[in-house]
Amino acid sequence: MSGGFFGRLFGRDEQGASERLVVPSVPTATDLLAALDRVEAMVSDGAVPAPVASRVRRIDRVVRDTIPRLSRLGAGSPRAYTVMATATNYLPEAIGGYLRLPRQFADNRPVDRGKSSLMVLIDQLDLLAATMDQVFDAVCREDADALVAHGRFLAEKFGSAGSGGSLGVGSAPLPPMPPPGVPAADAQRLQPPSGPGAA
Repeated sequence: MSGGFFGRLFGRDEQGASERLVVPSVPTATDLLAALDRVEAMVSDGAVPAPVASRVRRIDRVVRDTIPRLSRLGAGSPRAYTVMATATNYLPEAIGGYLRLPRQFADNRPVDRGKSSLMVLIDQLDLLAATMDQVFDAVCREDADALVAHGRFLAEKFGSAGSGGSLGVGSAPLPPMPPPGVPAADAQRLQPPSGPGAA
């Protein structure tokens, strides 16, 4: 049998060297911000109607707020992928598809169940905005839950803030705070003696 056939079948050339599969790298935060900048440029200077521009700005803002938190979602997270794909693919493709059409056709000619291309685009942008809001809320909810859990831990450890708390360092009273402007060492010398031998 010929080695060439099996070599091609299993991804090896005639000399047996493996062909390398090129996997695209995961976009960095800088890549995502640059992609958003490109979308922003696409819709600037009245290139799209105001309802489209305002929706793009809303999505842009939420995605920018989410990007610094992507690492908290973990590798392979569907939410992280959705954020990255929105910045690099979903949003620019939606805007690009609209911009490739003549404005008169895009804004007035029905193309999908009586909707113009403009209305189809607005529906897509509303869906992206709702999805990004959900992702952002989920990421922030994790931080909020962590804050609440930490607060409960502190309340169990030291008591609630309303009761003044308790450090649990014994029953000895704490010395009074020094008067304003008096160094702590001087204030201690000014305190009257206390305890069994006090006069």
